[in-house]
Amino acid sequence: MRISTALLGGPRQTNARRPQLEKNVPFQMLLPLKLRKEVSGKGDKMKEAACMQEMAVMFACFKKNEFDQAQCLKEIAAFKGCYKDYNERAKLQHEQAKKGILVPGEKNLTHRQVNQLLKSFPPLK
Repeated sequence: MRISTALLGGPRQTNARRPQLEKNVPFQMLLPLKLRKEVSGKGDKMKEAACMQEMAVMFACFKKNEFDQAQCLKEIAAFKGCYKDYNERAKLQHEQAKKGILVPGEKNLTHRQVNQLLKSFPPLK
């Protein structure tokens, strides 16, 4: 029989999940605590999945009707309409992002738009 280290280890056992015994850990500042003047565009690469609900309904209809497209015309039209709307919306957002146009109330900003916003409100010294 193998004895686990959890049974043998005492309170001094090194385990990253164990709560630390020291109450006050001193803060060590490795870098200065100030924001940069711009953001990078590394996080903009992720694409969202478009029309997943319509695609799932369309494939369920295909499976139910043994992949006969004539039986699923309504679902196919709904999927094509959704994809067309998504492409138009993505194209408009891409043009606005390229020009740096800030849209009021927009939740997802590109790095160029955020940089433009940061330039218009510089930090106080």
